[in-house]
Amino acid sequence: MDVIVVIGFAAAVLIGISLGLIGGGGSILTVPVLVYILGVNPVLATAYSLFVVGATSLVGAGTYMKKGLVNYKTAIVFAIPSFIAVFLTRKFLVPALPDPLFSIGESAITKNIGIMVFFALIMLAASFSMIRNKKCVDCDENEEIKYNFPMIALEGSIVGVITGIVGAGGGFLIIPALVLLARLPMKMAVGTSLLIIAAKSLIGFLGDLSTQTIDWQMLLIFTGLSIIGIFIGSALSKKINEKILKKGFGWFVLIMGIYIISKELMNI
Repeated sequence: MDVIVVIGFAAAVLIGISLGLIGGGGSILTVPVLVYILGVNPVLATAYSLFVVGATSLVGAGTYMKKGLVNYKTAIVFAIPSFIAVFLTRKFLVPALPDPLFSIGESAITKNIGIMVFFALIMLAASFSMIRNKKCVDCDENEEIKYNFPMIALEGSIVGVITGIVGAGGGFLIIPALVLLARLPMKMAVGTSLLIIAAKSLIGFLGDLSTQTIDWQMLLIFTGLSIIGIFIGSALSKKINEKILKKGFGWFVLIMGIYIISKELMNI
């Protein structure tokens, strides 16, 4: 097996570990690994990412379900508009994007470059969220959940579109929405978020089946290794300080986002 392929599959385990450790970050790593290490086309990589993140998040959500840390009512309120948005985005919007997207003078911004730069910007937003590491000081574990239905539905739609375009699960957007708008305790927000990410990502992947040619062997191996990583990450999470880990991962994502933007702009 080619050394680069081995590195790519090893990175799949690290993706799972990141999900197991901090409940997110899998999609932030998946697309760059698929594109830059395994040489997958960026549009196809976002489709693969939906499947990988969806499957691994489903496994992660299962552990939270057993502990009673998933709020199904909140998940439904958030998820329905998000499901619709991500499916329609993958089915119609992404295939309809022109290539090139636009031109600046004699330089053309291709569809692939546009997707990767947009993805990098999402990475930067995620990194700032993780580095800041703010807590909801007003959240009470025993407080009755209060719903802001319009805002939760709107947030679900926005996250769905972002997920559809870049193949990112959007946990860094979902969790703040669940904590601030539905006032869920942090642990329950993470569990609920994993369930939403799993369903939303897998439904979004369905929109690609008729528009993309899927290498199932590679995708299933990559996904299987990520799932193994989740169990490793879950075991390690009991021994590592979550605050330090999350902030360190945030800086890593920040550096990677800047790298992707600089690399793609050099290709123009």
